[in-house]
Amino acid sequence: MRPRPHPQQTRRMPRAIPSNESETAGGREADVILDVVFENGLLFLVVANIGDRPALRVRVKFEHPFSGLGGSRKMHSIALFRKLEFLAPRKEIRAFLDRSASYFARQEPTTLVAEVAWRTTDGQERSQAVRHDLEVYRDLAYIDKEAPA
Repeated sequence: MRPRPHPQQTRRMPRAIPSNESETAGGREADVILDVVFENGLLFLVVANIGDRPALRVRVKFEHPFSGLGGSRKMHSIALFRKLEFLAPRKEIRAFLDRSASYFARQEPTTLVAEVAWRTTDGQERSQAVRHDLEVYRDLAYIDKEAPA
């Protein structure tokens, strides 16, 4: 029978790094997300690189079309989502979607499903599916502020 090592002599295994947190020489590789921000009754779509390295050729493809800005703009096809060639590390770009009351009154889709794809600086292709349920914002109270002219 082998003797058991003293607790102070046991070796710890290094922590496994999840694939979306893989380390590179310059820090954590690019990691691009699509988020929804609710702020004072306004909805924003945010494309953000939460990694430490640049993201290249960022594309966001939505499962279903939807409109913003009072119904006047097809949000799923704006240039931000179709041809963002460079997204710096720790940078986000916010796009105003709509006033929440207007968005819900038009009965726009409340479930947004998208595929976010990008390339790392060493040419590797990355992607992840994102699903947001805007329904969680429908009943939130807020103070309606006048928009600047």
